[in-house]
Amino acid sequence: MKNEKIAVFWFRRDLRLTDNAGLYAAAEGDLKILPLFIFDENILDELPEDDARVNFIFNSLKRMHDKLRSNDAGFCIRKGNPLDVLKELSEEFNIATIHTNRDYEPYARKRDKAVADWAKEVGIEFHRYKDQVIFEPQEVLKDDGDPYVVYTPFKNKWMEHFKPADHQAYPEVEASSFVAFEQEFPTKESLNIKPSEIEVPDYDLDVVPNYKDTRNFPAKDGTSRLGPHLRFGTVGIRTLVQDVKDEEETFLSELIWREFFMQILYHFPKVVNNNFREKYDAVPWRNNKEEFKKWCEGNTGYPMVDAGMRELNNTGYMHNRVRMITAGFLCKHLLIDWRWGEAYFAEKLLDYELASNNGNWQWAAGTGCDAAPYFRVFNPTTQIDKFDKQREYIETWVPEYKSDDYPQPMVEHKMARERAIETYKEALN
Repeated sequence: MKNEKIAVFWFRRDLRLTDNAGLYAAAEGDLKILPLFIFDENILDELPEDDARVNFIFNSLKRMHDKLRSNDAGFCIRKGNPLDVLKELSEEFNIATIHTNRDYEPYARKRDKAVADWAKEVGIEFHRYKDQVIFEPQEVLKDDGDPYVVYTPFKNKWMEHFKPADHQAYPEVEASSFVAFEQEFPTKESLNIKPSEIEVPDYDLDVVPNYKDTRNFPAKDGTSRLGPHLRFGTVGIRTLVQDVKDEEETFLSELIWREFFMQILYHFPKVVNNNFREKYDAVPWRNNKEEFKKWCEGNTGYPMVDAGMRELNNTGYMHNRVRMITAGFLCKHLLIDWRWGEAYFAEKLLDYELASNNGNWQWAAGTGCDAAPYFRVFNPTTQIDKFDKQREYIETWVPEYKSDDYPQPMVEHKMARERAIETYKEALN
């Protein structure tokens, strides 16, 4: 293999052979492609060994590998620090070019810059492509070139720019485009991945035509479960937008929210650990560890909050309406720093994506861009009558809620609401 020049396609958040911008570009070249995936130890070291998301990545790679075996091709799977792995591969193969799709998160940008610098040094071409978004963070800007920090004008500009014909899905890349690669696909054991009891569900676009009417009711099967598939790229964004663009604008709006938060993270990377609006740094969070534990376990005495947390703990998923309720409860009723909740969701959510998770938590806390005002405090009890009137969702996850075994509310709503508003108001004055 050292004699034959090859191209490497480095898979990351794009685990598919169809509608993959960078992979298609690589296949358009003259060189055979070595498909590479690196289990990045910088990321894995922060996760449990039985993480459901890592299992999902492994299973998705194995499916693609089995498909490529029909042409004696297959995936090159490595584990380690990405730059070290690429350096080692360049000793094994005569790598002329490396192709990959862009990632906009702070760690990914730092990682890719290090790879780009090394590649330039050793004479390997390094190409990156737009793939996981319709518009990159620099493409939808105000007329003066500044980024948007309010969603609605961002969405309007996004819609102005969007021309469906310009965003067609890329064709599938055939197995014949890849180098013959004999190495056996590794086992989970060899990668130190333990099986997870939680599985990522398939996504379902059948819900899209009625999405506007059903999306707020957690007992209805009215959401698509697309999150993990978008996060890890088992579906292409162009394929998806072409499928839904004529169906229902509410669903498309959710996809635009995703890109809105991505560009916020890109232009304002401080939000990873800091409030978007600095004046909220003055809020004196209570951060009671026992109360946080009750919230995590779903034992707050508020059935809608508890149902959501138990659903999350058992399935890795929580309905979007319930995410707002549980997050608002933590930040406003308990006055616990949004960063605690954000970190817990990051650990548990199958569809965890830094930009959206951060953006939505700061929205709930009132500290973010285009956030809910601090004096807006959800009443978790009246939310039940609005969105789970028959108590179907609650009875699924909190079967004991009508019995003596169910705890009393850990905090009284009226008092907690007034305390939150007063605390915020004093901090902001």
